[in-house]
Amino acid sequence: MRLRHGIIAGAGLVGAAMLGGCDGLVPAESARPETALAFPSPDRPVAKVVSNQFSNEDARDERNEAQVVMDLANIRPGMTVADIGAGEGYYTVRLAERVGADGRVLAQDISREALDRLGRRVERERLENISIKFGDADNPQLPPDSFDRVFMVHMYHEVTEPYAFLWNLWPALNAGGQIVVVERDSPVGGHGLPHTLLFCEFEAVGYVLVDYAERPDIEGYFARFERGPKRAEPEAIKVCEAG
Repeated sequence: MRLRHGIIAGAGLVGAAMLGGCDGLVPAESARPETALAFPSPDRPVAKVVSNQFSNEDARDERNEAQVVMDLANIRPGMTVADIGAGEGYYTVRLAERVGADGRVLAQDISREALDRLGRRVERERLENISIKFGDADNPQLPPDSFDRVFMVHMYHEVTEPYAFLWNLWPALNAGGQIVVVERDSPVGGHGLPHTLLFCEFEAVGYVLVDYAERPDIEGYFARFERGPKRAEPEAIKVCEAG
């Protein structure tokens, strides 16, 4: 993966898992949040969100997707987990069951409609260890030093400004905390992202890859990252080239 020096630019997250058929380009400079302008934008097209539901939950359970991912991520009772791009809550409710009464799950999304529906689901199923938070386009707005795991499942390819997003996510991890990413290894601009580009973007901010596996049973690959020795300064971030 080639690198080029970052330019001062910006951010914007489109967060939630989706059904497919996505394409799109990074928004113009004028469309970017002011809070993101210190960060470089990615040198790649970014997928548009066409739905906040990746696929039918029954179909995902038939291939045991959530259980496989939670096992790979070593999710245990008592953990605190953030589900970024929670959408309809497929992972949120299953994480809540896995971490148990002594654990906590924070569901985050930038779609108020999706969070409203998820809130009604949480109330209906009486899931008392789940909280819900609306995030900003370039910042998940997670509390610092709070999470053992942060899940980003089939949504990272929709992060229009990954460098600002990952930089702002850094403080939310507690000591030993990790980010869990599930993606399809597919060309940029569609519903997925090459794993080499994913690695490069995380490493550009200062994260370290600790685990990677190709998993057809979850329709993609699984990757885990943790914080490295130092978070890169925004102006020092080098942009990963997609080509």
